[in-house]
Amino acid sequence: EEVRNELREQAVVVISLPRERKTVAAVGYSIGPDSAPITIVEFSDFQCPYCSRVVPTIKEIAARYPDDVRIVFRHLPLSFHAHARIAAYGSICAGNQGRFWEYHDLLFENQRALQREQLSAYATSLDLDMESFEACMSAPETEALVAADLEAAEELGASGTPAFFINGIFLSGAQPVEAFVELIQQELAGSSG
Repeated sequence: EEVRNELREQAVVVISLPRERKTVAAVGYSIGPDSAPITIVEFSDFQCPYCSRVVPTIKEIAARYPDDVRIVFRHLPLSFHAHARIAAYGSICAGNQGRFWEYHDLLFENQRALQREQLSAYATSLDLDMESFEACMSAPETEALVAADLEAAEELGASGTPAFFINGIFLSGAQPVEAFVELIQQELAGSSG
């Protein structure tokens, strides 16, 4: 009995459960190489204040891991944000002309100004072809892209924004850069071992 108690006192028990990993399609506009060992899929809403708060964090991750991380943006316009869905359309239409990320930044910098006319004004400021932009805004294909992202988010259980999947591991909310770095480092260590 004495030996058993002594062993129990000296024992260090570590319970390590693997994190749940989901299969997340990395479709959408992205930063970083397709060959990166880490893919972060972000579901976001242009009207969400927490989503705008995490933009500098995502930019820092992209700068810190230019060869190791690919960041993919997917749309999750929340139903209670009146202008989020149309803002998503605008970003897709800007993306069709190669300017997604610039438009993305404009939307997050101007979250309180996302009415239809303002979305066109942002497109004009980026020198986009306005005829193509306007046609895209009402195109069924544009709506279908957002609908597909909404469906994917629902299937993954992502109901709030921002929602991140780092190699399929869920990270919820506007987390500090350290939370991303910790997961990225774990994934890099796992992929090299």
